[in-house]
Amino acid sequence: MARERDLLSTEIVNRGIESSGPNAGSLTFSVRVRRRLPDFLQSVNLKYVRLGYHYLINHAIYLATIPVLVLVFSAEVGSLSREELWRKLWEDARYDLATVLAFFGVLVFTLSVYFMSRPRSIYLVDFACYKPHDDLKVTKDQFIDMARRTGKFDEASLEFQKRILHSSGIGDETYIPKSIMAQENCATMKEGRAEASMVMFGALDELFEKTRIRPKDVGVLVVNCSIFNPTPSLSAMIINHYKMRGNILSYNLGGMGCSAGIIAMDLARDMLQANPNSYAVVVSTEMVGYNWYSGKDRSMLIPNCFFRMGCSAILMSNRRRDYTRSKYRLEHIVRTHKGADDRSFSWVLLSRCIYQEEDEEKHKGLKVSIDLVEIGGEALKANITTLGPLVLPFSEQLLFFATLAWGYLFGNNRGHPYIPDYKLAFEHFCVHAASKTVLDELQRNLELSDENVEASRMALHRFGNTSSSSIWYELAYLEAKEKVRRGDRVWQLSFGSGFKCNSVVWKAMRRVKKPARNPWLDCLDRYPFQA
Repeated sequence: MARERDLLSTEIVNRGIESSGPNAGSLTFSVRVRRRLPDFLQSVNLKYVRLGYHYLINHAIYLATIPVLVLVFSAEVGSLSREELWRKLWEDARYDLATVLAFFGVLVFTLSVYFMSRPRSIYLVDFACYKPHDDLKVTKDQFIDMARRTGKFDEASLEFQKRILHSSGIGDETYIPKSIMAQENCATMKEGRAEASMVMFGALDELFEKTRIRPKDVGVLVVNCSIFNPTPSLSAMIINHYKMRGNILSYNLGGMGCSAGIIAMDLARDMLQANPNSYAVVVSTEMVGYNWYSGKDRSMLIPNCFFRMGCSAILMSNRRRDYTRSKYRLEHIVRTHKGADDRSFSWVLLSRCIYQEEDEEKHKGLKVSIDLVEIGGEALKANITTLGPLVLPFSEQLLFFATLAWGYLFGNNRGHPYIPDYKLAFEHFCVHAASKTVLDELQRNLELSDENVEASRMALHRFGNTSSSSIWYELAYLEAKEKVRRGDRVWQLSFGSGFKCNSVVWKAMRRVKKPARNPWLDCLDRYPFQA
């Protein structure tokens, strides 16, 4: 019971003056009880620490043997003068030529094996985020008025959506497709394809213009969209539209939630490792109209309030010639999937925290469980624990691992190990802008500053929850503010149905100046705003 109480937070909400009933004319208040993220930095699962160190020591043999060889060589030649060293090398070469040749042969073979087995560097050449036309822009009040005019919602449902919107952290300049406010059914394949064409082709047109590459140069194409998965696929739509080459490796990821963008990048990375001298394009989006819910179930009305139009397109490369013009180099990708872990939560709870289904009146929609935040916290804890050994400074790793080992060996302090400071590992944070509540809890648990979560909060306010593309609108904000400098490390963190939590780490190759095309340019002077 104590643990359950720790996961709850309360908030007193002023609901204004009662308009009817026995309390008409009086101020009314309500107490809102929410689940909060578990304090996942205070409870660490050792298996995820081991997994992180396993990733770290994949090439440990080189790190261990090279210093030893250097020490042996230094001890051998340190006592010799330059003349004696050259005389010894010349005499050995004259009288033991076979040994010298064998030594150089082994050296060349070792270096060849190392460089051939070493993973290719993957670069992010550039990316683009789609900015819809202004005629699709709506304020929160316009959203409610338009929903009322459709005749699909009763007053209770409209009032619920209004309350959610005004506490969501979403501003008055987000975008929705016109089709969702029509009286007829908008969740059709025709409307879905129309929205997909608008956002995907808009983002890709900008990407090809910025990078100056031809669509036929692309060797790998990965598209992720969770809800809308037509036949032919979205990737086939792109290939047909841009007349890409016939041997392109194309993939279409569906049903993988808001974290699918990083999954798509992981797949593109694997394809680039297997196909040298190639380009890969990753398109991340979600169709708002196709997933629009027009019923009365409150847990299924929540996505209506948060999800907005958006799409990102990124160009990845393994070509050495792109080293100088690329913006970032891929450092790490860490993926965590909690779908099989039923030790803390039942199978039904895990699988239905975000679940697409029909309500009692057969209206299709996406149901969001009240346990979403708690389940997401467990996945976040596992992900950042695995990521820690890969990115944290050695001093932080040493303190963290020492206190963790002490607790497990001697049975005390098991629940309270040393808390690593992730701000020492990254200069910039791009956390999936799911909602204000989620960002508040993440900031508290990771002990991030307001500046660390500025990009996420501003992206949520300006564009809403754009699903898997939200982390790119956040990076676009950092670039527009010219905050990214050479050597800076960027942490993109996303989470979604399944339940999955994924991280990607980039390192800036150069200082990124304000781009000529960026979705923030027309409103940059208004951000950051004071809430």
